Amino acid sequence: MNQDKIQNVVIVGGGTAGWVTAALLSRVLGKTLNITLVESEQIGTIGVGEATIPPIITINNALGISEQEFLQATNATIKLGIEFENWKQKGDSYMHAFGGIGKNFPFCDFYHYWLKAKQLGDKSDFWDFSLNYQAAKHHKFSKAAKIDGTNMPGLKYAYHFDAGMYAQFLRKFSEAKGVTRIEGMVCKVNLNDDNGFVDSIELKDGNVISGDLFIDCTGLAGLLIEKALNTGYVDCSHWLPCDRAMAVPCESVTPISPYTKSIAHDSGWQWRIPLQHRIGNGLVYSSKYLSDEQAKELLLNNLDGKPLAEPKIIPFRTGRRRKQWHKNVVSIGLSSGFLEPLESTSIPLIQTAAIRLIKLFPYQGIKTFEVAEFNRQAKIEIEQIRDFIILHYKVNERDDSQFWRACQRMDIPESLQRKIELFRTTGKLFREQDDLFTEIAWQQVLMGQGIMPEDHHALADALTDQQITELMQNLKILIDRSVNNMPSHDDFINRAKII
Repeated sequence: MNQDKIQNVVIVGGGTAGWVTAALLSRVLGKTLNITLVESEQIGTIGVGEATIPPIITINNALGISEQEFLQATNATIKLGIEFENWKQKGDSYMHAFGGIGKNFPFCDFYHYWLKAKQLGDKSDFWDFSLNYQAAKHHKFSKAAKIDGTNMPGLKYAYHFDAGMYAQFLRKFSEAKGVTRIEGMVCKVNLNDDNGFVDSIELKDGNVISGDLFIDCTGLAGLLIEKALNTGYVDCSHWLPCDRAMAVPCESVTPISPYTKSIAHDSGWQWRIPLQHRIGNGLVYSSKYLSDEQAKELLLNNLDGKPLAEPKIIPFRTGRRRKQWHKNVVSIGLSSGFLEPLESTSIPLIQTAAIRLIKLFPYQGIKTFEVAEFNRQAKIEIEQIRDFIILHYKVNERDDSQFWRACQRMDIPESLQRKIELFRTTGKLFREQDDLFTEIAWQQVLMGQGIMPEDHHALADALTDQQITELMQNLKILIDRSVNNMPSHDDFINRAKII
């Protein structure tokens, strides 16, 4: 018998990270493992992860979750993209819209044809050819797989939802799959004298819980991965200058916008996330340039409705654990690191970490090379996301505050600098392997922030000037007609409330 066989998995911490992990493990591996989740109702969760990106659909489908049931249980709304206001200059805006833009061509993305059209005098905006953008700005939504009468894909979407309600929803799901929940607060972590692994955790009520594999979902505290195992941290604050967030919900307004807003201020940015029953708001800022009192005043003066609670301050340090998996502890969620919620990546990082763990699960005992591969993939993933977020800060044209001028001057990772310059000089852009964000996402942020390519791909010249002009006209007509025929987003949400 293999004494090292992994049979007992202990998840420490609930919230979105804990219950997403529990749900996925119990769905896929529940018949082979004993899964216990320990959480304390006395410990609050960050609870600001209310906006997602399209991979949430894949996870919910994998779990067999009904969309209507999900929408009702979490007060969810539809998210078609993220609008960025004041990021290039004050008064400017653009959207990172999900889904495609224009028409796909072999070996040459649509934006090269659009660049060629601009040279010919076309006055269209790049986002005129985004079905998601046009639907979002007209508060429309439809679940059609394709644009009517074409092979072009329909809307690609994600959700806004109440993170606390989502955790409770997944708790019920997980417990039905056999996960054991224990209420309690951890007061001590017991390490093995021989190998330094975690043997057990002790709760304040005296309960001792042993395990073979521990999953740290204790948030920014990093109770196991850092406080017990001293794994170490790679700081990113020299690239991502904000170090505090302040969150507050407010009353809802109609119509409900099917997109997130990110509004840049003088020393950071504000999020706006519309749910069915309220709007989630928050300010991400640098304490070097803005005090907490100033942040509170700024946030409360920029709400759509009456605040429903006192603003909650969340200090943070951007970066990642040196090892997301160390010894017999896997950190998932904020315990593994923090990249500010500018592109709604917190929940996707939870999902990918849980999936990575399933793929590399150490059934016959923890092996060095499995752990190393997990950490290698996790490092690449978070660094790619890091670069995408840094891009928003670095490539700005604002000259109205010290904060934004400092962002312009900062050095950036070579990987990001190379991508920017290749796009600027040639118009060419390539998605890194397993990058969470597609080429189209990068295109929108680069051009939305003012980086316009100096050249276009030669394949765009294969079309005549007349063909280019007709292509742009026909695509715009097609998208406008499709959006006009869509029902409103509010109608979709109201129908979803009825079983």
